[in-house]
Amino acid sequence: MANGGIIGPPNTPNVLCQAERITPFTAPGCFTAQPLTTVVEYVVVAGGGGGSTDSGAGGGGGGMRTASCHAVPASAVPITIGGGGSGISYPSITRGGKGSDSIFATTSSPITSTGGGGGGGPSPGPVQPGGPGGSGGGGNRSGGPCNQGLGNTPPTPCTQGKDGGDSSGGNAAGGGGKSAAAIQGTPGGAPGISPGGAGLATCITGSPVLYAGGGGGGADGAWCGGTGGPGGGGNAGVPAVAGTVNTGGGGGGGDARGPRGPGGQGGSGIVIIKEAAVASVNASGMWSQQEQYDYSLAGTWQG
Repeated sequence: MANGGIIGPPNTPNVLCQAERITPFTAPGCFTAQPLTTVVEYVVVAGGGGGSTDSGAGGGGGGMRTASCHAVPASAVPITIGGGGSGISYPSITRGGKGSDSIFATTSSPITSTGGGGGGGPSPGPVQPGGPGGSGGGGNRSGGPCNQGLGNTPPTPCTQGKDGGDSSGGNAAGGGGKSAAAIQGTPGGAPGISPGGAGLATCITGSPVLYAGGGGGGADGAWCGGTGGPGGGGNAGVPAVAGTVNTGGGGGGGDARGPRGPGGQGGSGIVIIKEAAVASVNASGMWSQQEQYDYSLAGTWQG
């Protein structure tokens, strides 16, 4: 009874182990899962919107989508990284450029995060409201009420970003962020404190990192504009600060004081994919009682 009393050939089990793996993409590429991976956790952040000039509004943060247990194939999956929208220089009267989309292109369920909306254009000139996008761009300083860019456009089941701020005829507003809409621009003649909306922190890499903050809104006259939202949003100023690279932060709006600073460019996006550690025990044929006992003691019995 060398096999412990079981009729049939004893087979040594094959124990397969796969370590956790985190793969960040800051440029286009392809993701290929490890052999034991069937589902992953992901973070997909699009490029942030650009800010405008001459008391221009801040750009919206890039759309941000994250989830776990997302099915992946064994074949390679294309990855697209969205670039930041362009900042606008004086005397242009257009809104900031929209950020580009980031895509995790799994066949069964592709994940697209939408680029952030550009900040509303300066005045005088035709009103250029904040642009829509993952998060919306801030409103133009002379555009009147409800001229902010709308976030989560096009809509996704889990909101990818918030609205930009409404200027209501005051200083330009900041762009929206992933977790918070920007506040209304301060009234004309008041200090230009119109910050961008806050982004969102994720711990997919182990430590919390903020992404997709909105750019600060530019101010009129001698005032200084708003700070960028946490998560890579650029500050308003002369010149405005660009959104941080690979955060999807919106670019800051250019202040109207002095040389009338240009708006900041939006920050580029990022895609991060996490594969969990996996252990698999395989054996064909019979298990012996001795093998079952030994693997149970070792904590690797999965029969």
